[in-house]
Amino acid sequence: MQPFDASSVSRILGVPFSNADFFQTALTHRSYLNEHRGYTLDHNERLEFLGDAVLELVVTEYLYHHFPNPEGELTSWRAALVNGEMLSRVGGDLGIEPFLLMSRGEAKDTGRSRQYLIANAMEAIIGALYLDQGYEAAKNFILRVIVSRLPHVFDQKLYADPKSLFQEQAQTRLGITPSYRVLFESGPDHDKQFTAGAYLGEELIAEGMGNSKQEAQRFAAKNALEKKGW
Repeated sequence: MQPFDASSVSRILGVPFSNADFFQTALTHRSYLNEHRGYTLDHNERLEFLGDAVLELVVTEYLYHHFPNPEGELTSWRAALVNGEMLSRVGGDLGIEPFLLMSRGEAKDTGRSRQYLIANAMEAIIGALYLDQGYEAAKNFILRVIVSRLPHVFDQKLYADPKSLFQEQAQTRLGITPSYRVLFESGPDHDKQFTAGAYLGEELIAEGMGNSKQEAQRFAAKNALEKKGW
């Protein structure tokens, strides 16, 4: 973690800034404010809320105009482009992680929680760009760094729901329908973390973590597919 450097952040994002405060806010996690009482900017949750809406609109608009496929398929493709896993990967590739402003405790956690911070910051950056330069600038950024990954989504079948795949394979191979249980809950209400287990009968096959029970189950199913070699 390093002090906010507007020129460096502008360079890695590939966009100019009119008001750098928007982007500093986008990289500020709630926990940072707890340790820096004199900090004059807000944390990034409101920008994240805005950026999420802009991201979904841009991706939806692109898919609608470029593919004649039915709604169900477009919805799956959109989900593969805007989910936390994809956004975390994009943020990692851009190199935003060193610029995240967070508490010392958060800085020590380099696991799944860090991926969520990066994904949330990416949404907040989109919100910041929308406020700073408008819809077209945000759209061009999203097309360049996120929608450009659509061929990879198709190639790796990232649009396929892991829970559906795991159920299909388990029923075909073993005649068993998987089940899921929440194993742990942690964190404050605004940043809950869930750990879910994917089971075949009473056998725990794999675990997964997420910001919601559904997301944790999805990661558990994905991990179970990998563990089973399916």
